Amino acid sequence: MKRIIALLILTSMLLACEDVIDVEVPTEAPRLSVDALIRVDESEPTMNLVFKATLTNSFFEPISPAQLEQISLINLDLPTANNQNIRFPVETVPGSGIYEVVSSVDFLLEGELLLQIRHDGQSYLATTRYVPTVPIDNLVQGTETLFDDEDTEVEITFTDDADREDFYVFDFGFGEFLVTEDEFFQGQEFQFSYFYDKNLRVGQEVNISILGADQLFFNYMDKLIEQGGVDMGPFATPAATVRGNIFNVTDLDNVDVFDNVGNPNNFALGYFAVVQEFKQSLVIE
Repeated sequence: MKRIIALLILTSMLLACEDVIDVEVPTEAPRLSVDALIRVDESEPTMNLVFKATLTNSFFEPISPAQLEQISLINLDLPTANNQNIRFPVETVPGSGIYEVVSSVDFLLEGELLLQIRHDGQSYLATTRYVPTVPIDNLVQGTETLFDDEDTEVEITFTDDADREDFYVFDFGFGEFLVTEDEFFQGQEFQFSYFYDKNLRVGQEVNISILGADQLFFNYMDKLIEQGGVDMGPFATPAATVRGNIFNVTDLDNVDVFDNVGNPNNFALGYFAVVQEFKQSLVIE
């Protein structure tokens, strides 16, 4: 009985010592975010162009799909008669925020590409050019570990193109990315190891891609990886905002107003890039 009384007194004291702490979390108005990374396989004559639009929310609140009023892609270096303008239809599935259309691959390979978006009365533009890359020469599973015995090593080998300055983005699946450039292996074969810290199962297949990148896309991905760590795709909302190349041009007229320095916080998240992709698969042993 004495023990029960003592326990009740101790519990009462602990409850009496509790303080309610109100924590202010960051809040801001919903911001448009666009996943506009186009991965090109040059061996195919056509491909599906898929863009995903979402709206960010305040801290701890879910991200919701965005319904766009217009989305189109223009090749500025093609003559008007050659179908230079691709207009996307309404959402593939209503309420999904996903917009998809079939395009010829040739439309993407040459010329400056202009992405036009209109959402909630605001106009957004982004431009890019196609960036090629090199294939993966060899992909094998290694036997080393890095920090944990459960780590899984994969060894990637590729040969850099000696005739150009290359930047690379590697997609290891599971939202894991790595960037590198050819500053120290120009025109040479290069091999490196990547370690999965997930407990991959024997027989599980992993897909690994090498993507071309210009320096701006390389820098953008480098910042996202640095801030987001692992398990984070390139277009998820980062811990601190990383600006991409999709600009709000609502009030720009190229005559009196030609930049938005008067409204610097009005921009979209995400990035528009058109890059070559080579992919290989590996079955974990």
